[in-house]
Amino acid sequence: MATFALVHGAWLGAWSWESLTPLLQQAGHKVVAMDLPAEDGTASFDTYADVVCHALERSQDDVVLVGHSYGGHTIPLVAARRPVRHLVYVCSLVPDVGRSMLDQLQRDPQMLNPRWVDGLSEPDEQLRTTWVDLELARELICADCEDSVAEAAINRLRPQSSYPNVLPFSLPEFPPASSTYVVCVDDRFVDPRWSKRIARDRLGAHLVELPGSHSPLLSRPQALADVLCRVAESYVD
Repeated sequence: MATFALVHGAWLGAWSWESLTPLLQQAGHKVVAMDLPAEDGTASFDTYADVVCHALERSQDDVVLVGHSYGGHTIPLVAARRPVRHLVYVCSLVPDVGRSMLDQLQRDPQMLNPRWVDGLSEPDEQLRTTWVDLELARELICADCEDSVAEAAINRLRPQSSYPNVLPFSLPEFPPASSTYVVCVDDRFVDPRWSKRIARDRLGAHLVELPGSHSPLLSRPQALADVLCRVAESYVD
């Protein structure tokens, strides 16, 4: 049995794992999901990692960390703070040692669909943005979701501060925990070609390909649950 710590992406929340959670629990695993302080204009990725660690205070060593999208910047920081069995990056942005997220976007622009900035509000005094083009938000985040699922998700999107993006990744190297990268072959937000390259060259991760777009936790939770259960079988005693 594993404890899955589910770390959501930008503009999302713990709610984004609601379809996946019961599938993991039915397979005999524990699930911990938390809301990151996305609206806080002083919170860094290290702050996010502190929140995850606090949520896992009572958990032992059989933790599998799962980070969706923006959550990929948080999970290695957690793995540097406490014992974990394995990390799973789901359509994730992966930090680069010595660089900030902003540096990466400038030097490696193919990582993200450039249209994403067109769908957002201007940042406020805490660098928070919200989605103002909801059709574009749906296309990038929920492209292959059923209409009811996509509508419910878009209606629950939160403000997200971009403050974490300006800070260099705080670790001198990635933690030694093994990792899996789940890439969706039709991802319209994070370029699948970038994901495959980074999974191989930066993480040395086991690569799993799924059909569909950016949020399999919403669009195909059973397929993602199957992947995670196989991870637990492989890496958890």
